Amino acid sequence: MPQLRIRITGSEDDLRAVADLLQSVEGIEHVEEVADLMPRMDDEDSSSAGLSDDIGPGTHELEVEAPNDYTTGRVREAVEELALRLDVVVEFETDEE
Repeated sequence: MPQLRIRITGSEDDLRAVADLLQSVEGIEHVEEVADLMPRMDDEDSSSAGLSDDIGPGTHELEVEAPNDYTTGRVREAVEELALRLDVVVEFETDEE
């Protein structure tokens, strides 16, 4: 079953909109937000060291399982179209098992 990871750079509302869209695609049974495992570390010599990092949009990752490649393609098209309307950045990573 193909698995698709979607990284969204946007607000919590943007994340919810994309997740709702994914739930509405026929054949999609599993949509889950996954934790970011990459540690974020401040550079001690940076001029921004110690500053809050919640000023800009956040990044979120969704994991989606699709029944086949056709549905994966439909998901990509639908998410890309929504991202254009919401003015958010999306990145896709596929992992076919």
